[in-house]
Amino acid sequence: MQYMFLIADEPGAGPAQDSPEFAAEMGEWFAFDQLVRDAGVYVAGEALHPQETATTVRVRDGKTVTTDGPYAETKEHLGGFYVLDVADLDEAISYATKIPNIGYGSIEIRPVLDVSDMQ
Repeated sequence: MQYMFLIADEPGAGPAQDSPEFAAEMGEWFAFDQLVRDAGVYVAGEALHPQETATTVRVRDGKTVTTDGPYAETKEHLGGFYVLDVADLDEAISYATKIPNIGYGSIEIRPVLDVSDMQ
């Protein structure tokens, strides 16, 4: 079963980008990435630019409206994602606890809907 891990945290909650702590945490991210690849569960994953770079698109009454910024006002910001192919939710949770920002952020786990059966 594939699960998406939506990685979020509050702005300023993690280490500053120019700090030794940030460099150390990046090593943890690279190690986690290698862990899931070596385990054969990695499907996809990427980091995202900050939310201020987002553009939201809506079509209403046939008109396209674009808005600078994220689609929702939230305290936490989406920073990246992983898609892992694991046996069940328990295994997904065990990987989520190893994601480096878990100490100051949150990981939303959602099953990926397999639409191939719906065609």
